[in-house]
Amino acid sequence: MAPQVIGNFGKIKASMDKKALWEGIITRLSQTIGKSHILTFFKDSAILDNANGVLTIGLPTVMGLNFIKERLEVKLREVIAEVIPDVREVKYEVKSALLDEENPAKIDEKVIKELGTVKTMRKAPNKQEVIMQDGMRSKMFNPKYTLDSFIPGNENRLVHAACKAVAARPGSIYNPLFVFGGVGLGKTHLLQGTGLEIQRNYPGKNVVYMTSERFMNEVIEAIGNRHTKSFKDRYRNLDCLIIDDIQFFGNKTTTQQEFFHTFNELYDAGKQIILSSDRPPNELAELERRLTSRFGMGMVVELLFPDFETRLAILNSKCQEHQVLIDPEVLEFIAFNVNTSVREMVGVLVKAIAESELTETTPTIKSVAETIKRLNHNIEIKGGAALNMAEVSRKLVVRTSDDVIDLVANYYKITKSELISEDRRKEFMVPRQICMYLIRQILNHSYETIGESFSGRNHTTVMHAVNKIEKEIQADDRIKRDLNALRKEIGV
Repeated sequence: MAPQVIGNFGKIKASMDKKALWEGIITRLSQTIGKSHILTFFKDSAILDNANGVLTIGLPTVMGLNFIKERLEVKLREVIAEVIPDVREVKYEVKSALLDEENPAKIDEKVIKELGTVKTMRKAPNKQEVIMQDGMRSKMFNPKYTLDSFIPGNENRLVHAACKAVAARPGSIYNPLFVFGGVGLGKTHLLQGTGLEIQRNYPGKNVVYMTSERFMNEVIEAIGNRHTKSFKDRYRNLDCLIIDDIQFFGNKTTTQQEFFHTFNELYDAGKQIILSSDRPPNELAELERRLTSRFGMGMVVELLFPDFETRLAILNSKCQEHQVLIDPEVLEFIAFNVNTSVREMVGVLVKAIAESELTETTPTIKSVAETIKRLNHNIEIKGGAALNMAEVSRKLVVRTSDDVIDLVANYYKITKSELISEDRRKEFMVPRQICMYLIRQILNHSYETIGESFSGRNHTTVMHAVNKIEKEIQADDRIKRDLNALRKEIGV
């Protein structure tokens, strides 16, 4: 299914109001240079133009312009690059007209006053929520779920860009923002990331994130305790309401009625509403038509399953997060074979990492295939050939030194001739010594017999290799992991 868009998307950066964009930049900048500098030098500033990669900033006085260029320009440019990455050049112009209190272009005085004003919050008893000063509860945002950590790929650039635009100017760009897609594709990540960025851009805004179940429970509790007025008052005072899995409102008449009124109040007040569902609004048959029609008033975007390259990028990102190195072919195997849910794909990787750490082995295609099998996934080898899971589960039977040589050569991705050659480069010598060690340990061949399999080496060379690996096992974690992985492949 192609991405669905309802509303005028256009080019997000180009369509954003210059005043709103500047307010977002100044809010972000205030976290770096402090409110006092903002009040002194940016109170009457504005973006005059933003076109073709050139951003023109207007300032009311020459003194203010000089101070900013001498003292604050580096930090200002860092924030501009973060908020508007396509800006290549920043220009300044002195415009005395910005001193006019009625000038509509300059930054809103209300935004200046709210800088540094953070809503009071405290942790709720269950540690998964925060309680705001008005008693409103919100699920805690996962700090890992940022918009920058979400890897969109080609399929999801639109939905990612929409979330960035809403975070830069909540309540005026795309309202409501409705994100839909299948299970495990990253809807929660995007919703929380947008909420986190709104909090970062506008520290004074009251942002609440909750599941549809939490909202339903609050409605039931308010009715049961006859506190419907206080319930309504709390929600009407929000700046941004984010609700995950709105489809679960289906057939809940009272909940839908309360949400309908809450939606209208927030929307009319210019407050941001962000929703997610497993289906687009026009397919939510269990919801009232008056609700689904309102969901389509802003922007509706579909979150799609990422392509192979993007899945691979996600897995590499997770490896960096866990600070582990995994063979690229193993990651490719996971990306190719777990192809319905990003959450399940990452879950396979995390399980493989945990198992490798517990057993002190290195993940291999075979060990990962066994992990996928335990999770009841259908597996296909890259290229389309079916993978026989009985073969995956069966341990390799090693009867000869050639069996071990083939196994080690395949594991280290070198040829058999390179493994048994005279080449003393480390990428061949270490696998060669490990191979000799395994033949000695598993098959109990004599040093002389082993030497014959390696281009006729004498027994002292083989003995040295075996002794060296025995010592390296204690000192080198990588060799220990490789040996454990190879033993696991063999089943010993």
